[in-house]
Amino acid sequence: MKAIILAAGIGSRLSRPFPKSLSVLPYGETILGRQVRILKDLGVTEIIIVVGFKMTLIMENFPNVYYKYNPNYYITNTSKSLLCAIEDLDDDILWMNGDVVFDKAIIREILSIKDDNFVCVDRKSCGEEEVKYTRNEQGYINEISKEVLNAEGEAVGINMIRKRDLKTYAEALRKCDDNDYFEKAIEMIIQDGVQIKPVDISDHKCIEVDFEEDWVSAQATFTTAGQ
Repeated sequence: MKAIILAAGIGSRLSRPFPKSLSVLPYGETILGRQVRILKDLGVTEIIIVVGFKMTLIMENFPNVYYKYNPNYYITNTSKSLLCAIEDLDDDILWMNGDVVFDKAIIREILSIKDDNFVCVDRKSCGEEEVKYTRNEQGYINEISKEVLNAEGEAVGINMIRKRDLKTYAEALRKCDDNDYFEKAIEMIIQDGVQIKPVDISDHKCIEVDFEEDWVSAQATFTTAGQ
């Protein structure tokens, strides 16, 4: 299994002069540093960070991981950054957005899941900007986007695609428009019959930092490395 962290974007909604993933939590660790540490602590040794905006700042801070560069980071979205990372891979892929701050327990639990493709979800009411989801009668993801109506909760940006479905998913990412999120490709493969399981992580702390209020909440919530 390989882990991919998407950290190429400008993060314009947070207006930082550096990559959003390098924002420092109260106890002194960056968002990205926390992600990398947790993955390595739990035995994930192959980590690929997709970079773009001010990539040298990230690469200098994390010399012991692998990198993929999205040269079009300023005009593309997460679908194309993820494609940069997976198009030459042949393995189970765990991937996450580089702005998600989460409990270590989430990764520990999802690494124990066998065989299923999955999307980690938080069952709560959501606003317009959150990526939302619904399930079908069998309990698998039916819709996943910002436009979902009657949503059951939020997709938090931590996901798994298995080796058997990776080429299908990569092809769906190629079909995405430049400004599409990777969730668009998830919807495409669902329509082709690939099953994606929602994994409820609502009992744990997990915050995706899109806006300043998210960052304030993350700072108040994650005050120590052990959380």
